[in-house]
Amino acid sequence: MSTAHGARARARIEVTAAIKDAARRQLAEEGAAKLSLRAVARELGMASSALYRYFPSRDDLLTALIIDAYNSLGEAAEAAHDNVSEAGPLRRWTTVCEAVRGWALAHPHEYALIYGSPVPGYRAPEATVPAAARVGHLLFGIARDAYQGLGVAKTPLPVELRPEAERMAADLAPDLPPEVVAALVAAWAQLYGLVGFELFGQFNRVVADRETFFRHAVAQLAHGVGMVYQQKGRAAQSRPS
Repeated sequence: MSTAHGARARARIEVTAAIKDAARRQLAEEGAAKLSLRAVARELGMASSALYRYFPSRDDLLTALIIDAYNSLGEAAEAAHDNVSEAGPLRRWTTVCEAVRGWALAHPHEYALIYGSPVPGYRAPEATVPAAARVGHLLFGIARDAYQGLGVAKTPLPVELRPEAERMAADLAPDLPPEVVAALVAAWAQLYGLVGFELFGQFNRVVADRETFFRHAVAQLAHGVGMVYQQKGRAAQSRPS
């Protein structure tokens, strides 16, 4: 790579980062629905035509911000999990969930971008899926380790839900029972519901000690998945069949 080419590449990286930073400030002030390339260009003192060379449309910029937010959340959850990777499944599960909550409280506008109201006229492309799945992969991995280790307690499925649970298991985790996969998908959704209720004010005048409440709630989610262990590390209530 020539010196000139390297300098151009570095300059492009720096300008791209500046555009994203300005867009995030606009998200905080106006919300995702009002994100405007022209407004971002004005803030940076750029011509709109110059900005379009980096992001051809508002949707391209939104997609980049969404992927960045998902990856930032995933990195926070993975880093927290790495610190307790030798612990038991319940502690690993709770640690990941607490990392999700901590990231959301520190990045409320980015959390709202990925888990708040949909942006009118925008449809997230497939390119966002790998980043969006990072926390889910962690939670599924913890449940998989529990199932293959001490075991999990499988909650019976209603007859009418079994075909859908079997389809989800085939798509998401063929090595886990449909009962566990259905519970995991529900727990994954409920985790973000808990965080969203706190972040968007639904817990006001309802839950005062939110940290303690959250820790209890996500432990109950783990129990719903089947990680129901007796005290002092003894065997699970149900072993893999």
